[in-house]
Amino acid sequence: MKITHIWLFIINYLLFSSALFSQKNNQNEDSIDSISVKNNKAYSIRFGIDLSKPIMSNIKKDDYQGFELVGDLSFIKDLYAAVEIGTEKRTTQSENINFTTSGSYLKLGFDYNMYENWKGMNNNIYLGFRLGNSFHKQTINEYDVYSKHHYWQEESTRENYEIGEKSGLQGRWLEFVAGIKVKIISNFYLGFSFRLNRLINHVSPKNFDNLYIPGFNKKTDENIWGAGFNYTITYSIPINLSKN
Repeated sequence: MKITHIWLFIINYLLFSSALFSQKNNQNEDSIDSISVKNNKAYSIRFGIDLSKPIMSNIKKDDYQGFELVGDLSFIKDLYAAVEIGTEKRTTQSENINFTTSGSYLKLGFDYNMYENWKGMNNNIYLGFRLGNSFHKQTINEYDVYSKHHYWQEESTRENYEIGEKSGLQGRWLEFVAGIKVKIISNFYLGFSFRLNRLINHVSPKNFDNLYIPGFNKKTDENIWGAGFNYTITYSIPINLSKN
């Protein structure tokens, strides 16, 4: 509970500070050009990267490499079109098998902002969804040979017709998103979001399964749900379109 309270305090502090800064910077502009502001519709394009993947890539150099680009476009009040595209390569050691999954993914969807911004602000506390699709391959590096004699340690094999690369794999899922985006300095935003994923369908390798799907996360036979997060920094480009 203490950690939750600290995060809520930080979020509220950042939003309030951003509001005061934005209001102060826009007072002079509003007094000089109030008529032209009324005759124009403000839009914005934001683009950036997910910081969590480069950090994980440096921490787990031998087991994980990933990179993701993110972007959104405001086109209706409080509604944003969102896109995320990335690549992942992950080596996983489960109980009986070691395998590597690598590929790319694309997510398209919308975010709805529930935060009432002051004039000149573009912060977000939002809910959204994505439709995700991955194109990947899996390489079985080694696995334990099953034995009925449990007195002896199971042997691992790296030479078998099952060992090797399985390509042409796909996954498709729905992703439910909850997050925030806060302006830190001029046109730069920090964001954080939680993801809950529901697998729709997938193409799995013969005599095996998709145990990890890029962009989706881990998958098991008994569970079609996944979860994740991202931590982003984005740059906003304001666009003013005249109504005349």
